[in-house]
Amino acid sequence: MKYLHTMVRVSDVEESLGFYNLLGLREIRRHDNEKGRFTLVYLAAPGNQDAQLELTWNWDEKGYDGGRNFGHIAYRVDNIYETCQRLMDAGVTINRPPRDGHMAFVRSPDGISIELLQEGCLEAAEPWASMPNTGTW
Repeated sequence: MKYLHTMVRVSDVEESLGFYNLLGLREIRRHDNEKGRFTLVYLAAPGNQDAQLELTWNWDEKGYDGGRNFGHIAYRVDNIYETCQRLMDAGVTINRPPRDGHMAFVRSPDGISIELLQEGCLEAAEPWASMPNTGTW
């Protein structure tokens, strides 16, 4: 398992970039999604690009309350199906199953959303491919 990033939602991407730049973080990549109407900006401290902060700017959002600005912690896993099965066997709810063989979400006991991302991509497989979402992620 490898730590990937922590995601926070931002209301003003340029203002947020200014703040994180003051902290010493630098933009390492950006992804604009016209269809989804969002921008992802990945930041890291120079020399420590393995510990990234993802700023998610949802273009139509007018502000966040109730902790919605913190998104998730992400980890890359060697086999997402085996990881999810191990978690399920231990009683963990798979909130967003890995239907696509690539991404799943679970929640910690304190409700922190954890994103699991497959190293590469596996073929879609049952029971995951037809498993519905449960709760929020």
